[in-house]
Amino acid sequence: MMHKASELPNRPQGMWVTLASMVLASVLGSVHAFAVFLEPMENYFQTSRSQVSLTYSFTLLSLTLGVLIGHRFYGLLRPVSFSIAVCGLALIGTLIAASATHIIMVWLGYSLLFGLANGLGYGFALQISAQSNLENKGFVMGLVTASYALGSVLSPWPLAFVLNSFGLMWAMLSLTFALFVIMPVVSGLLYWSRAQLHVSPPDHKQSPRVNQHVIFFFWLAYGLAVMAGLMAIGHATAIAEQAGLNGQLILIAPSVLALFSMSGSLLGGWMADRISFKVTLTVLPLLSALSLALLALFLVDISVLFGLGVTGFAYGAIISIYPAAIATRFGAVEGVRIYGKVFIAWGIAGFVGPWLAGRLYDLNGDYRLALIIGSIAGLGSALVVLTLLNEK
Repeated sequence: MMHKASELPNRPQGMWVTLASMVLASVLGSVHAFAVFLEPMENYFQTSRSQVSLTYSFTLLSLTLGVLIGHRFYGLLRPVSFSIAVCGLALIGTLIAASATHIIMVWLGYSLLFGLANGLGYGFALQISAQSNLENKGFVMGLVTASYALGSVLSPWPLAFVLNSFGLMWAMLSLTFALFVIMPVVSGLLYWSRAQLHVSPPDHKQSPRVNQHVIFFFWLAYGLAVMAGLMAIGHATAIAEQAGLNGQLILIAPSVLALFSMSGSLLGGWMADRISFKVTLTVLPLLSALSLALLALFLVDISVLFGLGVTGFAYGAIISIYPAAIATRFGAVEGVRIYGKVFIAWGIAGFVGPWLAGRLYDLNGDYRLALIIGSIAGLGSALVVLTLLNEK
């Protein structure tokens, strides 16, 4: 017997919403497995490494835009309809990329549409899972974040298999197929749960205590800290290949980086509660700087996996600690608004880092200079944090 949504019997809403959010996030997380596409796209479109790198750079810009503007659209559609719209937008984007005859079509489909859907969908998954689990929202948001990271851990293997067996077009179509499969699953779970997403109107009032100078320091420190990680994520397979790895070991590189990043994200919250922000936000960028410097000097064999893993761990911990640090500095309410501004630095770093690494590879034929610049960025972040936290 069929029921109208309003007549459905009571169900444990939070569990189904969390499951839907995790499924959506895990498939969207595959966007960060882009490194497996780097060389195949370069060969397929007969273009430069920097041109292909722009694909991931533009994707991260679109993703950032989706996260920042998403709250303006959450209230326009019901959760079921919004999830279908997000999957549909991503599906169309991957279809355009799969049929591309020029790299610009990939930028339109993969970077703009799939990237925008990624930001909208990930932000939506975090918001609706938190609202449906008020008593343990921190835990479920952690599950959604971990699912997003898990997508980038697991997806390189099937994507690489399809790439090697059938080619670039079919690899992109495999993303389309995955989105097509999860669309009814996610929307069905949200319908079954009768989930609603309540969006509060934005508060444009700014506390007179907010120091714009301090916000800029947070913005600069965050952007420098994440640039190294995003650079490594976008070029992990190519860096591993330059180090002399081959076959399946090359595919391990993006998965190792993503796995350590996920571990860093999970442990970042634990560290934030037990270690001062001054220590964590200084030590973690320095750890990233050290690992990249050692990679630049000793880019050989299996040791590259350790270096990428350490970089990934530092990156994951950094992106989980900064929101807490900002909330502590400015207060929970004001901190949310300020973090939205600081998050723009992530998008800029995501654009500059991968593209710059590709450009330097084109000029020099290797990644050593890019790794050194990433190391300098980490060092710069640590110095900015030391200056920032000495501000009154």
